[in-house]
Amino acid sequence: MPYPTISVITCTRNSEPWLADSITSVLKQRSVSVDYIFVDGGSSDGTLERIRSLKRPYTLIENMQGGISEAMNAGIEAARGEIIAHLHSDDFYLHDDVLHTVAKTFQQYHCRWLYGRTMRCIDGHLLPEGFVAPAFSQAQLLRGNFIPHPATFMTRELIWRAGGFDPRLRYAMDYDLWLRLSHLATPIALPQPLAAFREHAGSLSTRERAQAMREDLKVRLAHTGIDPIARAMHLLRYAVRRQRAKLATPEVVHA
Repeated sequence: MPYPTISVITCTRNSEPWLADSITSVLKQRSVSVDYIFVDGGSSDGTLERIRSLKRPYTLIENMQGGISEAMNAGIEAARGEIIAHLHSDDFYLHDDVLHTVAKTFQQYHCRWLYGRTMRCIDGHLLPEGFVAPAFSQAQLLRGNFIPHPATFMTRELIWRAGGFDPRLRYAMDYDLWLRLSHLATPIALPQPLAAFREHAGSLSTRERAQAMREDLKVRLAHTGIDPIARAMHLLRYAVRRQRAKLATPEVVHA
């Protein structure tokens, strides 16, 4: 039985400094059919020229208006694969059989979504994530987001059933989606790193860390409901994390 096709969606906007590594990591994937989609928000550097130079089939959506959630949702609408992946333009897959491993896992276990781990890429150096992810449960996920976006894969049917990404969110749209997905299906957690998450001063989660942490809290409280004790615990954890972030050297904080 052939493996399911994977649609890899890459959102771009003036992404030329990092895009080459991301594209190369996708083109090197073996033993699986890849439906490659780019959603561009009006790039004025060499991003579009680099995409158009690809010597393999791809889909390019240009002049996308709105935020990153709208762009990711537009990519899903254009996708033809059974499995959806979002690989941002400054991230990349760590080896050439990542998608083969993912497709094989979906086929073997008939799962509806899965995630692996990532490594941090700082100034060209690969480093561990810097924390130990807990075993998956809805309760653990509500305590904090430990599911890395570039290493997460889901069926197209499941993501639409969950409603896609919320365009009202600017930073925590992935966390919000994971929480909604968790009520529909339990994911498989692969222990190995699948993708590299590039940390640099221009990345949104690094540049606007405090705002991202506040939105994470907003999402967490929205999914908690009216339980006053649970809400108080989330507020307390947020205060501790915020203080740690102030004392830490600049890096991405997993809120």
